[in-house]
Amino acid sequence: MTLKIDVIKDKILSENYFVLRNITYDLTRNNGEVIRHKREVYDRGNGATILLYNREKQSVVLIRQFRVATWVNGNPDGRLIESCAGLLDDDEPEVCIRKEAVEETGFEVGEVKKVFELFMSPGGVTEIVHFFIAEYSDAQRTHRGGGVEDEDIEVLELPFSRALEMMRSGEIRDGKAVILLQYLQTTGLMNTAFERI
Repeated sequence: MTLKIDVIKDKILSENYFVLRNITYDLTRNNGEVIRHKREVYDRGNGATILLYNREKQSVVLIRQFRVATWVNGNPDGRLIESCAGLLDDDEPEVCIRKEAVEETGFEVGEVKKVFELFMSPGGVTEIVHFFIAEYSDAQRTHRGGGVEDEDIEVLELPFSRALEMMRSGEIRDGKAVILLQYLQTTGLMNTAFERI
């Protein structure tokens, strides 16, 4: 059953970098009762993320960079260990993530596999993130990575077991990275006997 939504007001509060809107709407419940909501919605576009893994070396590639929002919310130095990611802009998700992988990690990946398409913070952010994985090898490294112009990204090639420990200890707190690490663990993809994606 489709919910009945009547928009009362849709006001743009900011268009500085992304779009912040204030929306007032009436939502009709299944029982016919109407409830008025006032919400702020942040539209930053959609994104894509990828986790690179190597079964032979039993390793994964993550990145560490400063994230001001985490610093504002109590992350002492503001640096966060993450899976490689970026906004789609006008690219298709796979095109975007291949470009981001090269820029951020220095690896030019071959075959990629899309595993999820998820809303990450649906209470106030419109973004859908497309999740990918790809196997990598040392031969695919074209440069040291580190991002572009205004980015300062540290590339981390970690043993898979260490990355899982860091996730459990809270050293890795990026939702994207946690989801993709758990995906690798639960699917058995890091098993050397597992068929290639």
